[in-house]
Order: sequence, then C-alpha cells, then structure tokens
Amino acid sequence: MRTIDYYYSTRSNYTYLGAARLNALAKKYGFKIVHRPIILSKTMPAIGGLPFDERPTMLRNYAMNDALRWARYLDIPLQREPIHHDGPVELPSGIVIAAQRAKERGENGDLDLLSLKVVEALWRDDRDIADQQVITELCEAADFSNLQSLVNEALSPAVQAELDRNCREAVMRGVIGAPTYFVNGENFYGQDRLDFVERALSEHIQPE
Repeated sequence: MRTIDYYYSTRSNYTYLGAARLNALAKKYGFKIVHRPIILSKTMPAIGGLPFDERPTMLRNYAMNDALRWARYLDIPLQREPIHHDGPVELPSGIVIAAQRAKERGENGDLDLLSLKVVEALWRDDRDIADQQVITELCEAADFSNLQSLVNEALSPAVQAELDRNCREAVMRGVIGAPTYFVNGENFYGQDRLDFVERALSEHIQPE
C-alpha cells in the first residue's frame, strides 16, 4: 500500500487543524498514514530554529492569531491558550507509536482516529494528554483493547527510543516543523499545504 509519512507534534495546534483532513485524504485515495510523532524541542535546534516557547513574543502571538484565523476558516473549534498546552510529550506521542505497533501485530483499533483524538483532546477540549486516564479513554474511543498494556508500552524504553529515532530522521529528511507530510518522497510542511498533498496523492491513484 502507498504511504504518507506523517511527522508531527502531539502538542501542535497546526497538527490538530490538519489532522481530520489528512485522515480523510488518506482514506479517499487509499494511502496508509505512517505516524512518526516528533519532539519539536529536539528537532528545531538541530535545524537552526527555535521551539515555540523560545520564540519572540511578537512571533508567538502572530502564530497563535494565524492559527485562530485558520480555525475560523476551517470551522474547527480551537482554544487559544489551553491550560494543558505545555507538558510532557512522552505519553501522548508514545501512545501513537504503541498503537501503530499494535496494529502491525494485528490488533484492533483505529490508529488514525486515535492520533486525531489526542490532538483534539488538547486543542478542542483542553484535556491533559499526559494523563494516563485521559489517554486510556481516548484509546478506548478509538476501539483499542488491552488499554493498560498499551499505555505501559507507550512509556516503554523501546517506544521512547523510536520517538527519539523519529526526531533524528526528521532532521535528516528536512522536516522544518509540524505537521510535515511526505508523499512519494516529496516534503510538504504545514496543514495549509494539504491542497498540494491531495494533488500529489491524486497523481498516483484515482479516488474510489
């Protein structure tokens, strides 16, 4: 199956704004999303950039206002400053990796839906996505089973090592921010590039 390599931060509002549409495009054109969560505080310095909380106040304010404009345009609810915006990434990123591994083992569950629900929980509902109970509920809502085992796997050394590898690979592949989508090796940065992502998808397979 053809794939979309999807590099993103589970704490990125722009990732949230594009997540549902990416899922819809993958389904429409018959592509599998390969989820590669990253940690922006690790990838940005490596390419000469700054993590969001270290950028000048003027730039941070503009970026947030722009996200709110996009949210209105897309008719997607978005909180400007959720209380739980800052926090650990190990669990929310690790759960996506663990769920992807579970799917590879043949277990049930909707991986793309879970990834969407994680970012929705933060940016739409202002829930603490570093809380195990919250993550367990999201996994259950995405039809995964063995919930506690999945959470334990998310925090395991093997999954956290994969998260670190994703960061290194992102730098090597030229990922300059989140979300970034690769279609047939071509890099598309930003949810505002999903029109171009769709064009790339449509060039290789016709919709059903």
